[in-house]
Amino acid sequence: MTVVQLRSLCAVVDHGSVTAAAGQLWVTPSAVSAAVIALQRELGVALLAKDGRGVQVTPAGLVFARYARTVLGLLDEAVGAAAAADDPSRGRVRIAAVTTAAEHVLAGALASFRREQPEVALDLEVAPRDRVWAMLAVHETDVVVAGRPPAGVADGLRGRRANDLVVVAAPSQAADPLLRTWLVREPGSGTRATTTAYLDSLGEEPPLLTLGSNGAVVAGAVAGLGVTLVARDAVGRPLAAGELVVIDLPGTPLSRPWHLVTAPTAGPTVDLLVAHLLTHGFVAVEPPPAVPRRG
Repeated sequence: MTVVQLRSLCAVVDHGSVTAAAGQLWVTPSAVSAAVIALQRELGVALLAKDGRGVQVTPAGLVFARYARTVLGLLDEAVGAAAAADDPSRGRVRIAAVTTAAEHVLAGALASFRREQPEVALDLEVAPRDRVWAMLAVHETDVVVAGRPPAGVADGLRGRRANDLVVVAAPSQAADPLLRTWLVREPGSGTRATTTAYLDSLGEEPPLLTLGSNGAVVAGAVAGLGVTLVARDAVGRPLAAGELVVIDLPGTPLSRPWHLVTAPTAGPTVDLLVAHLLTHGFVAVEPPPAVPRRG
């Protein structure tokens, strides 16, 4: 069983086809097929099944891929830990963040961190909320910056940063905002879920227009496509330029702080980054008190 075989199976699961997996891995489709076939032979169970001209991941393949992802994440984590063992300033930190946090919270802080620690390798993956927390669960990232963490990961909470969501629109769209089209992110976005929950709390059902990225939502609002609920961090410039205005609606702004969470096995290089972020807008969170053992 090899790393190549495990990565090949996970790529097929992630992308839905051998061809797409090959593109993601920068190899040929035949190389992906050969790797998965060899893995099936070693395990003695079918991981993929033919489905017309393509393939379908079997139940056994889905189960094994979950374990494979954790194994690969731990291996990647071990490589970084080994590099940091002698000198944390030469280690590696894998970061996963939701779009708004990556673009408007982390970009400047990571740039200044690189100036202070030029030999630390940084990997940043930008993904929807559900994906970044899933990455933390299977050791695919060392640090997550996103909204409220799911139950079970609070022990890794290292800091919070204020994040207010405001309703904005172009000046021409500011009147009667609940009668306007509301611009929302793609399904799976935390901001989209917050927007729909907020509108439900008002008992309102305005038309929704889905745009594929945070940048597209802000640009659409500036262009007069409609109203949107967005992090104030994401609209500082268009607000200052008068291209957007904040609309005062009941219950706004909404406080949805950013959370800085690290893996339980985070090493000294991760601590260097956390210390830096705590001087760039994040406020330290004390770990929960230990529960005394009985007996």
